[in-house]
Amino acid sequence: MSHSPSPRTVVGCTLLVIALGAGAGACGSDDNPLAERPYDATDQISFNGPTGDGKKADPDKPLEVTADDDDRITDVTAVDASGRYVAGRLSADGSRWRSTEPLAANARYTLRVSTEDEDGAPGRRVLTFDTGKPTAQKRLTATFGPKAGTYGVGQPITAELSQPVRDPAQRAVVERALKVDSTPYAAGAWHWVDDKELHFRPKDYWPAHATVRVHSNLDGIKVGDRLWGGASKELKLTIGDRVIALTDAAAHSMKIYKNDEEINQIPVTTGKPGFDTRNGVKVVLGKEYFVRMRGTSIGIAEGSSDSYDLPVYYATRVTWSGEYVHAAPWSVGSQGSANVSHGCTGMSTANAEWFFDHVREGDVVQVVNSAGKTMEPFGNGFGDWNLTWEKWREGSALTKKGTQAAPDEEARLRPQSV
Repeated sequence: MSHSPSPRTVVGCTLLVIALGAGAGACGSDDNPLAERPYDATDQISFNGPTGDGKKADPDKPLEVTADDDDRITDVTAVDASGRYVAGRLSADGSRWRSTEPLAANARYTLRVSTEDEDGAPGRRVLTFDTGKPTAQKRLTATFGPKAGTYGVGQPITAELSQPVRDPAQRAVVERALKVDSTPYAAGAWHWVDDKELHFRPKDYWPAHATVRVHSNLDGIKVGDRLWGGASKELKLTIGDRVIALTDAAAHSMKIYKNDEEINQIPVTTGKPGFDTRNGVKVVLGKEYFVRMRGTSIGIAEGSSDSYDLPVYYATRVTWSGEYVHAAPWSVGSQGSANVSHGCTGMSTANAEWFFDHVREGDVVQVVNSAGKTMEPFGNGFGDWNLTWEKWREGSALTKKGTQAAPDEEARLRPQSV
């Protein structure tokens, strides 16, 4: 080889310099042999990708770097032009590095390989290569929700996929590519609702006044046979104050907290026997100044003693099936003392107007001590918070039942460094 090896006595420090990266000031002054630039390691390694002549790498195949018999690989990074890194695994003896996730198609990569020869001298090789275009007929994209804006601390993130994904390994590829960054940081996870829909929520509610950014790294990534990721529009949300409305159905009272301070207590009426209000956490879905409510919408036959057709004002929706917090002037005499509604939470017009003005989409409405069933997690609004964190994580393709998230999966949720 055409390099002058450094003394064996500096091997330990060589490893430190490689770990710290170029420019690290470890192990002494500029006259130290380690201060010299690493030699060209081209002759020390082999690479299974193209080396020129206009050829392109096959994105269907893993990237592999191999060291000569007397040398070892100490570090490998592969990053595309958009800044996406390729995860890989280095063998214990440093003889081989192999990518563990798909390369993007139709992309340009920069590959940096650090080596060490039998005498401990550091080497470096940097090269670029292009990947070919996919031959797939299908593109997988994600549409994120809700729409950009400001929401309450209970608002889940949704991802609607353009194609169904059923295979667990393919789901893992998709999930790794869907990134949620929160500032301040909030640990969270995706949960597969079905083959085309995922929800993301933190372990606890979002921090008040957080900024949440959601984006996809699927573009150009192979997901499955003839299925490749496509470009998806990014989403940015801001989180407002921590507003939680806690209704005690047995006490016929609602307490409203803002940033953990009680700001109001309202007498209410909830569902009567047979129409009991759902227990559990619900999330505000929207607000409607006027709604016409009919008993037929919840299966009550016309002419029944329970039939109704009423104009309702200051209606705050918490389920798609028709549960609201709203003005109920006809039941003021029972508010604070009895449950007489058909499942909604009723209050005076003045109180309903106040509530309407002080909550937004994503705020939390929780009901306790009702005889009703617990709000379902999915399909009727956002009951996501009614799953324990352990049950929630079981819906992720990246974790196994009873295990903690791997460090790299937790790290993907952290805010990007500025």
